[in-house]
Amino acid sequence: MKIGYIGLGKLGMPCAEAIVDKGFLVEGYDINTVYSKKVLVLDSIESAVKNKDIVFVAVPTPHSKMYDGATPSTDLPPKDFTYNIVTDVLIEANKHMNKNQLLVLISTVLPGTVRREFAKLVTNTRLIYNPYLIAMGSVAYDMVNPEMVMIGTQDGSETGDAKLLKEFYQNIMENDPRYVIGTWDECECIKVFYNTFISAKLSLVNMIQDVAERQGNINVDVVTEALAQSDKRIMGPQYMTAGMGDGGACHPRDNIALRWMSQQLDLGYDIFDCIMQARDIQAENLATVLVTESQNNDYPIVIHGKAYKPNVAYTEGSYSMLVGHYCEAMGVKPNYLDPLTGDNYEPLGPCVFLLAHNSYVTYQHTGQNYENKLYCKIPNDSIVVDPWRAYKNDKCKVIHYGNTRHV
Repeated sequence: MKIGYIGLGKLGMPCAEAIVDKGFLVEGYDINTVYSKKVLVLDSIESAVKNKDIVFVAVPTPHSKMYDGATPSTDLPPKDFTYNIVTDVLIEANKHMNKNQLLVLISTVLPGTVRREFAKLVTNTRLIYNPYLIAMGSVAYDMVNPEMVMIGTQDGSETGDAKLLKEFYQNIMENDPRYVIGTWDECECIKVFYNTFISAKLSLVNMIQDVAERQGNINVDVVTEALAQSDKRIMGPQYMTAGMGDGGACHPRDNIALRWMSQQLDLGYDIFDCIMQARDIQAENLATVLVTESQNNDYPIVIHGKAYKPNVAYTEGSYSMLVGHYCEAMGVKPNYLDPLTGDNYEPLGPCVFLLAHNSYVTYQHTGQNYENKLYCKIPNDSIVVDPWRAYKNDKCKVIHYGNTRHV
């Protein structure tokens, strides 16, 4: 298998050389003059893609210098990456490639970019989005020892091009990573949110550092080590299923109280205000879907589950009630259905249902088999909004909230 590599900079060259180290022939191109003892550097994109089985594109998607984070940026207007370099490279590569070749973009882009901006440029060959999880200083190692390999195709298919690229990587990887195959858009999301998760974690632990400095009698390492060893909820897969927002008598009030602490200690910033604002707006977004469906069809709204989670009777901090609040503010008062809270609404005809409760997702960490029971029979022709994306019913319109795949 012959490999082409366009973009032999601080990321591309170590990656290309790592592929050579695994026994592949790699020829590449860069707009700048570069040298390598392993990669044959050619003088054009045309020559770099000629007769290659797979061509990787590793060119920058830069912001302007002021957006790199080395200077304050929160006062700057939000701005997308710049894609003109990728665009120019894809156009030129497409001219000289054919359907027997595979063009693989690894540059970081925002969700939706490949489908909106790049797919239309690639007409002569096949396109995959395959962003890397690598860091400066350890690029070559990270290339062959990634936490996961993301392979994005137009429709998320795991066969064909995705299978070919996976087989290629299985020849060079040293750590037997997991492979995540999805749409272009899903892999774009995984990449950028992986990075921003790291930023969020660092911001939070550095906030504990600030609290230690202002409060006194706190060693930040004692606190963060205790949290780091908590590998069930905060450092594990729990709370990584999107659905209803955080609720209960503890979490929302803790965030609200920490807003006060941020002011009292004069930290100069308030992460928790942003978290609570996001929680409110996310509930309002969900309520908008319910109200729109209700008004368009003249159906009542039924919120299936009033308590803050299934199998309990407590409504303190209930996200269901927060969604209901926004429904009512938009002019449609919802009905609640939850036997443990004494809400026994009986639907007499089609309704707009929000499946707020899902016992399986909520309690899967226990390892016990929690049956996910409905509190009533859902009438035919109802509209069911399921934020857990699990419910199926051929006799109803089912909206799997958060799944917008149309391919």
